[in-house]
Amino acid sequence: MSVVGEPGTKELLSLEELEAAGSVRTGRKHILSILVENKPGVLTRVAGLFARRGFNIDTLSVGPTDDPELSRITITLDGAAHPIDQVTKQTHKLVNVLKIRDLEPGETVARELALFKVAADGAARTEIMQICEIFRGKVVDVSKRAVIIEITGTKDKLEAFERMVRPFGLIEMMRTGEIAISRGRGET
Repeated sequence: MSVVGEPGTKELLSLEELEAAGSVRTGRKHILSILVENKPGVLTRVAGLFARRGFNIDTLSVGPTDDPELSRITITLDGAAHPIDQVTKQTHKLVNVLKIRDLEPGETVARELALFKVAADGAARTEIMQICEIFRGKVVDVSKRAVIIEITGTKDKLEAFERMVRPFGLIEMMRTGEIAISRGRGET
């Protein structure tokens, strides 16, 4: 496996160099579900707290809940570099944060949405449509030279779809952050 070095260079880094630089992830993935008051500046304060503690946020999504006064922030990150307990306690102390949960991956339903714009001329279009059907995707736009496909699912599913359509000419891709909810009737 080769990984490209700094942006703008063609220098390849070895696995040992990546490990020395701290770029290889080995910890448990954390999915944090944070219930907050729907007020300006809350997202900035929450994300800033993680940044100041040296965490790299993998995905972040924010949306309304069933109560218009509240929003849910879902953050996914790797817990290898730093212990997560301290930063979750500090997050809970922030004004406007009502509840924070570190969801267990095995007890959680998590999904992401992605849009893929794929080059699709002639015969390739039929093959792309078949791949789309296998992944239960939805074609949301068609032009003479490209199709836009919507895929919803796990991170692994989206990455597998990307690998399948990339050889046709992946023009553009957009992904949302992961959202998650605990299984059963547990607390929210």
